[in-house]
Amino acid sequence: MAKTSTRSKSSASFKCSECGWTTIKWVGRCGECQAWGTVEEVGVVSARTIAAAKIAHPAKPIAQIDGSEAAFRPSGVSELDRVLGGGLVPAAAILLAGEPGVGKSTLLLDVAAKAAQTGLRVLYLTGEESAAQVKSRAERINAIADTLYLAAETDLSLALGQIQEIDPQLLILDSVQTFSSAEIDGAAGGVSQVREVAASIINAAKTRAMSTIMVGHVTKEGSVAGPRLLEHLVDVVCQFDGEKHSRLRILRALKNRYGATDEVGCFDLNEDGIESLTDPSKLFVTRTRNPVPGTCITVTLEGRRPLVAEVQTLLSRSNAPAARRATSGLDAARAQMVVAVLQARAHMDLSSMDSYIATVGGVKIAEPASDLACALALASSMNEFPLPQDFVAFGEVGLAGEVRQVPEISRRITEAQRLGFSFAMAPATPEPLKNIPEGIRVFQVENIAQALDIAFNQRQKPTG
Repeated sequence: MAKTSTRSKSSASFKCSECGWTTIKWVGRCGECQAWGTVEEVGVVSARTIAAAKIAHPAKPIAQIDGSEAAFRPSGVSELDRVLGGGLVPAAAILLAGEPGVGKSTLLLDVAAKAAQTGLRVLYLTGEESAAQVKSRAERINAIADTLYLAAETDLSLALGQIQEIDPQLLILDSVQTFSSAEIDGAAGGVSQVREVAASIINAAKTRAMSTIMVGHVTKEGSVAGPRLLEHLVDVVCQFDGEKHSRLRILRALKNRYGATDEVGCFDLNEDGIESLTDPSKLFVTRTRNPVPGTCITVTLEGRRPLVAEVQTLLSRSNAPAARRATSGLDAARAQMVVAVLQARAHMDLSSMDSYIATVGGVKIAEPASDLACALALASSMNEFPLPQDFVAFGEVGLAGEVRQVPEISRRITEAQRLGFSFAMAPATPEPLKNIPEGIRVFQVENIAQALDIAFNQRQKPTG
C-alpha cells in the first residue's frame, strides 16, 4: 500500500524580495530581476481556504461615490502642485526619490511650511537629523509655521505614535530607509525593514485620509533603494534631479495615479532655500547687449513644458591629428552627428577644427530638437557672424541634411514669443501652423542648407 505524504504542498521555498520570483532552491541572483542577494527562504505555505467576511462597506454604484474625499488640496508650492496634477490628495502616498545632496530635505521642509501656512496640520518626521538641526535649517530658509510639528524618530512604533497623537493632514517621512521596526529582522534600510515601514505608514495614511510624502534614497544605478515593491505600494513616484554645480532642480513624476506623468516642476536652489521657478528660462539664457558669434537660442521640452535654452559653440584650429569634439549639456553622439552633417551637406570644413558645444546654466537637453540650434551655432562660430538676439531655432537634423519635425511646434513658438523673441526657425510642416501668436515671424525650413541660407544670407518671408 502506497504511503500518503502528510507534508503540505508548496510551489517554492525561496522568494525574491524585490520582484516576488520563486524557486525551489536558494540562488545568489534572482532569475527574474537579476538582483543579487535578494532571494530569501520563506516558510512552507499550507493550502487553505479563506472564508468570506462580513462586509463593512458595501459596494455602491460608481455614480453614488462621494468624490470630494479625493479632491486636491493645494500644497502652497506651485511647482509641486503642477507635477502632482493639482495638489495633495487625501490618503495619497507619494515617494520622492533623488540622489544625496540634491535638495530633497530642503524641498520638503519648504513644502511642509507652505502647506502649514495654508491651514494644514503637518507632521515632519526626520530620521536623518536631530530636531534642532532641522529647525536651524527651517529658520535659515524661513520655513516656520504654527501648525508644523517636528519630531526626530527612527523607530516605526514611535513614529506611528506621533501620527496618532498629532493626527496630521500631511505627513513627511525623511527618509523611509532610516526607520525600522523591532519586530522585523534586519537593519534599517534593509529590504524587509523598508517594506514594513512603507506598508505601515501607507496603511496609516489610508485609514486617516492623510497625505504622505516619503523620501527615498537612490542607488548607484539611479533606482530607488529598497524593494521594487515600494514603488508599487505608493500612488505617486517623483524623481528630484539636478547637477550639484547648478541651481536648477527638476521634479518629474514617474508614476501618478492622480494626474499626468509628462509634467515637470522647476526649482531654484540657492542660499536662501528653494523657490518655485514659474519662468525657468531666465536661468538658461544670457541676453548680452552685443550679439556674440557661436550662440543660438533653442526651445526644448521638459515633459510638456517648453524651456528656452542657449547653445554656445567655440571652434579653434586643432594641432592634433584628430580634431577634438567636446560637449556639455547635450548628447555627445548627436552633437558629433551634427558636425558630420555640416561637413557633408553644408560643405563646412570642420575636420581640422576642435569644437566645443555647451548649454548655459547647466541645463541638459536630451531631445533631438536642439540639433538645428547646434548646427546654426557652429556655423555662426565658423563664419564669425552672430545670430540676432531675438532669434530662436529648433528642429531635428537628419543624416541627409533634412530638418525633421518635432512635437509641439506651436507651443514652442508661443513660448519664444512670450519671452520677447521676434524670429523663430522651425521645421517645415505639411499643413500650415495653427495658433501662432502675433509679434513673431516664423521661418520654416526643409533642410540644413536652406536654414543656413536664411540665417546668414537673407531674410525670406516666413511660411506657415
